[in-house]
Amino acid sequence: MTIYSRWLLGSAVGVFLALGMAAQDKAPNSSARPRVLVIQREFVKPGKGGAVHEKAESAFVQAMARAKWPTHYVAMQAMSGKPRVLFLTRYDSFDAWEKDSLAQQKNSALTAALDRAGEADGSLLDSSDQNVFTYNEEFSLRPLADISGTHYLEIWVVHVRPGHYKEWSDSVKLAKSAFEKGVPTSHWAVYESAYGPLNGTYLFLTARKAAAELDREREEDKAFQAALGEDGLKKLDELFAASVESSESQFFVINPEMSYPDEAWVKADPEFWKPKAPDAPSTKATKKTESKP
Repeated sequence: MTIYSRWLLGSAVGVFLALGMAAQDKAPNSSARPRVLVIQREFVKPGKGGAVHEKAESAFVQAMARAKWPTHYVAMQAMSGKPRVLFLTRYDSFDAWEKDSLAQQKNSALTAALDRAGEADGSLLDSSDQNVFTYNEEFSLRPLADISGTHYLEIWVVHVRPGHYKEWSDSVKLAKSAFEKGVPTSHWAVYESAYGPLNGTYLFLTARKAAAELDREREEDKAFQAALGEDGLKKLDELFAASVESSESQFFVINPEMSYPDEAWVKADPEFWKPKAPDAPSTKATKKTESKP
């Protein structure tokens, strides 16, 4: 994947800001920009994923639903890299995060249910961690709040070299300008590390309604390069090489069974979040026709 294709991870359909919704969201098209994004990662043991892990996670969802907890989260499974599940929850501020955590601790029934669920879930995991990121408005491009129908998420993770923030910032601004000019439908959201991951870690998040959208990248790559021009391409290569220590691209699919979505999201895309169970096979006896010898 070229440097230009890496930047294209932010194009096409909008951002992932509204997933991992907190209580303040009233509708799928809420324009709120959450400042804090908490991502819990669970690395599943071989053979313990799929339906086995979904069943364990459903206990958390049921506990939150019984408590009618106002803070919601979205789960997504990795379709690339090591088997793992991400749980995303957003908050308007660190204060809101603290209040939510303290409220959970004071709810003894909810805490007990979550502890039981955690014990069962823990036996399936190889490891887990939690990382906290904050929204970077300057690096984000035309973020959209209404991403109803989103089923996938691309994450481009960038680790910036210490002492090279200026070159990194210049590279982002150069790429944004080219996308604004050459790919007018492009959108992305950027979150930067606050606690947990290495300092200088940036997440470029792109929501996808279907994997088929990835097939458009070649044409968008051409438009992006044309907008940059020869001098711009050379400059972006130089800035990227000078400022980026490493980067990786990963692809995730949202798992409704493991998620605790806001009711507004369920109403917006009911077939995805609450699919109808298949009709049970008929138990009515079928008369057999005897064949003559």
